Amino acid sequence: MKAFVTTLFSLFFGVMVHAQVLNPEPVSLDYYLPDDVTYNSNIPTPEEILGAQLGEWHVRHDQLVNYMYAVAEASERVTITEYARTYENRPLLMLTITSPQNHQNIDELKEEHLKLTDASVSDDLDLSRMPAVVTMSYSVHGNEPSGSNASLAVVYYLAAAQGAEINAMLQNTIINVDPSINPDGLDRFAHWANTNKSLNVLVTDPNSREFDETWPGGRTNHYWFDLNRDWMPMIHPESQGRVAKFHEWVPQVLTDHHEMGTNSTFFFQPGIPSRTHPLTPQRNQALTGAIAEYHAEALDDIQSLYYTRESFDDFYYGKGSTYPDVQGSIGILFEQASSRGHAQESIHGIVKFPFTIKNQFVTSLSTLEAVQELKEELLANTREFFKEAAEEARDASTKAYVFGEEADQARTKHLAEMLDRNQINVYELARDYQDFKAGKAFVVPTNQRQYKLLTAMFERRTEFTDSLFYDVSTWTMPYAFNLPFAELNRDYNSNMLGDEFSLDGFELNGKLVGENAQYAYAFEWDEYYAPRALYRLLANGVRAKVASQTFKAVIENGAKDFDYGTIMIPMGVQDDPDKVHEIIQAITEEDGITVYDLPTGLTPSGMDLGSGNFENLEVPKVAMIGGSGSNSSEVGEAWHLFDQRYHIPLSIIKSDDVGRTDLSRYNVIISSGYGVSEDAGENLKEWVRDGGTLIVFKNAIRWAKSLELANVDYVEDEDEEADEEEEEVNVRPYVKAGEDRGAGFIGGSIFNAKLDLTHPIGYGFNDENITVFRNSTLFIEKGENPYSTPLYYTDDPLASGYSNDENLELIQGSGAIVISSYGGGNVIAMTDNPNFRAFWYGTNKLFANAIFFGETISGGTAN
Repeated sequence: MKAFVTTLFSLFFGVMVHAQVLNPEPVSLDYYLPDDVTYNSNIPTPEEILGAQLGEWHVRHDQLVNYMYAVAEASERVTITEYARTYENRPLLMLTITSPQNHQNIDELKEEHLKLTDASVSDDLDLSRMPAVVTMSYSVHGNEPSGSNASLAVVYYLAAAQGAEINAMLQNTIINVDPSINPDGLDRFAHWANTNKSLNVLVTDPNSREFDETWPGGRTNHYWFDLNRDWMPMIHPESQGRVAKFHEWVPQVLTDHHEMGTNSTFFFQPGIPSRTHPLTPQRNQALTGAIAEYHAEALDDIQSLYYTRESFDDFYYGKGSTYPDVQGSIGILFEQASSRGHAQESIHGIVKFPFTIKNQFVTSLSTLEAVQELKEELLANTREFFKEAAEEARDASTKAYVFGEEADQARTKHLAEMLDRNQINVYELARDYQDFKAGKAFVVPTNQRQYKLLTAMFERRTEFTDSLFYDVSTWTMPYAFNLPFAELNRDYNSNMLGDEFSLDGFELNGKLVGENAQYAYAFEWDEYYAPRALYRLLANGVRAKVASQTFKAVIENGAKDFDYGTIMIPMGVQDDPDKVHEIIQAITEEDGITVYDLPTGLTPSGMDLGSGNFENLEVPKVAMIGGSGSNSSEVGEAWHLFDQRYHIPLSIIKSDDVGRTDLSRYNVIISSGYGVSEDAGENLKEWVRDGGTLIVFKNAIRWAKSLELANVDYVEDEDEEADEEEEEVNVRPYVKAGEDRGAGFIGGSIFNAKLDLTHPIGYGFNDENITVFRNSTLFIEKGENPYSTPLYYTDDPLASGYSNDENLELIQGSGAIVISSYGGGNVIAMTDNPNFRAFWYGTNKLFANAIFFGETISGGTAN
C-alpha cells in the first residue's frame, strides 16, 4: 500500500517550482489528484458546485457547505452531520467517510471503538478487525484558508476514487472530516481576498492591499477569539460542538491544518521535544514521529521544503493538535507557508494559492497512509493510554478535588459545566467538608476515565524542563474561576458524592426573599451575573444605589448582614414601581440573584438605608477603543463579556476616530491598545477631566502615563546598573540568543494578589487572596496614596506557571490595579487583562466593578 501511494505522489503531484510559476489560468483538479485512479463520475467535482476551479478563488463558507452536502447526497461512502452553529448562524459540519459496509454498522462500530477507552474491557478487543478512526480538521484560523480549500479535494478524492486500494482503506478506516472549524472567520477572509483580487493578472507584491487585511482580520471567530485556544475551555459554540464530536469517537489521529508566514516552508509535528507536557506519554511522541516519516516522503516526492522538531510545542492542552494527546489520541499540527491571497512573492519565489492547497491535500493523504500502516499500533495506543491512566488514578495520592463558592453559584456551576463538557464526572458535595457547604460545592473524583485531563486542569506546576512556551504555561482552572478548592486524600470517601452534575440540569437559582417591596429591595454583589442584573435595572430607568459600608437590615423573619457593594433599590423614588417589581422577578429567575425585600429603612446596626454612604449609580454608557494599534483578542474578550454575559451594549470606536468623536455620550471608555494620536489624547483628557472613567489595561497604561492621565511609575530593576558595572562581560553562544530572550517573557502564568475588599474595585469578593493571569512584563509601583492600589501582588507571587527569577523579583509587591484622579474623572490602570480568553471568570468582576463603580471612587487615587 505504501509503495502504491508513494508512486502516486511522485507521478502526479508535480514539483514545487512548477507549482509556483505564475499563471493567470486556473489549475484543474488534476493538479491536486492522483491521476492513475479512476473517479466515479456521479460524484460532483468542486468545479461543478463552485462554478470555478479549486484554488481559483477563495471558497466562501456557503459554497463549501453546498459542496459537502452535494457529495453526501451522491456518495454511499459519505454521511454528513451539522454539529453546531456559529454566532453568525453558519453551520458547522462533520462528514463521516468510510465504506458502505461500515456505514451499515456505524453505531455498533462506534460502540465497539469506545471500548478502547474502558480499561476494564479493552484487552478483549480484536484490534486487527477494528477500523481506525481519523478526524481531519481544517482552518481553525479563518485567514489560513488552504486547509478548508484542501478539504474540498480530500472529500472528492475519498468519495470518488475507485479501486482496491481505496476500498481497503475505507474498510479499515472511519474518517471524520471537519471542513471548516471557523466558518465566520473563513468567510471574513474569503471576502477580503476575493474582493481585492486583480482579475487579469495576479498581483504578487507583498505590499499590496490583498495581503493586508483590515483590523481585526479573518483569523478569529465572531467575537475575535482564537478558536485554537478553546478546545479545553469550550467557551464558544464552535468548540462545544466540535469537542463533543471528538468525544463521540475518540479518534486515533486528529489532524489540525494551519498556515504560517509566507517566507516559511511547511511544518509538521513532532514539535520541540522538551516542550511536550509531562502528562503526554512518550509513546504519543514516538508515534507522532513515525507518522512524520510518511509526511516527509510525500513532500519529498513533490520537492516541498519542510521541517519538524524545531518549533511549536505540545504543552497547552487547549489547542487542536494537543488536546487529543491527553486523551489517547495523536494530534498533528500542519503549518503551510501562506499565500495570504492568491499569489505572493516570498524568499522561495512566488507562493501560489493552489500550491498551498496541494501541500495540505498531500499531507492529508499521507496521514491516511500512515494510519493504514500503523493501524494496530494506533489502536493499541488508545487502549494503553486509558489502561495506564486507570492505574495512575488508582495509585494517585489525590483521590478527589472539591471546589465551590457558596456566595457565587454561577462561577461554581460554570466550572462544573466546563469539566462536564470534557467528559469529566462531577458530583454535588453531599455533606459539609471544611468550609465547603453541601449543595454549594462540587467533588471531582480522580479515579475516573479522564484522570489525565482532569489532572491537567487542576494541577499547579511551577517547575519546567524548558523555559519557552508557544502558548500559556499554566491554566489551573479553579484559579481561573477564583474558586476555593482543595485536594482530598485520606478524607475522601464516596459518601461525599451527591447527584452527578449534568448540563441538562444547569440552573441559576435565585429567589425573592419576602414580598414585592414597598420600601426597598437589596441584593448582594457576590453572584457572577449581578452586573447583568444591575444593568437591567439602570437601563430601564430604575434608580439604584451601592453600599460603601456594611450594614444589617431587617428582612423577612429576621435580619441579615449586607456587605460592601450591596445594591439597594429604594422604592419611594421610582417612577414606575410595577416595572421595578417585574425586573426584580426577571433577575431572580434569569440571573440567579437572590433579592431581599427590606420593609424599613431603619437598620439594627450600621448605616440606615437613607445614609449618604449609599452612592447613586448611573447607567454605564461604555465604549472601547479598537482598530489599528489594539489587540483584537483583548477587545473581543471584552465585547464577548458585555454581549454574551452581561447583556450590556459596547460601542467599539476605531482608534483613528477617537480624536474626532463626541465622547460626551459615554461615561466609561476602555483601552488595552498600544497608543493614541495627539488629537485622540487631547479629546480623552478633556473627557476624563469632565468626569469620565477611563479604564486602561496592559499596553494602554503606557500611553495613559505618557499623557499624564495615569499617575503610575514602572518598577525598575534596582540591581541592573550595579550589575552592568560589576559583572564581567558574559560570552554566550549565538545560537542561545533566542532562547535567552524568550526566557525573559511571561507567556501566561498565574500570580497571587491581595485585594482590598472595602474598595469599590473589590466589591463582591469574599477573600482578599485572589489569583490573576498575566502574560506581559509590564510592572508598576503601588500608588503613593495608600488607598489608590486596591489590588497588588504578594511577596510570594507565583501560584502556577513559569517565570524567571528576575521577573519574580520585579513583580513582588507591585501594583496590579492603580487608580489616578484627573480633573473630575478617574483613570483605572490594570496591569493584566481581566477577561483573558473568556474562561478567566475569576477577575471579570474587577472589570465590572471598574465600569459600574469607577465613578464612585474618590480619595483613593494616586494623585
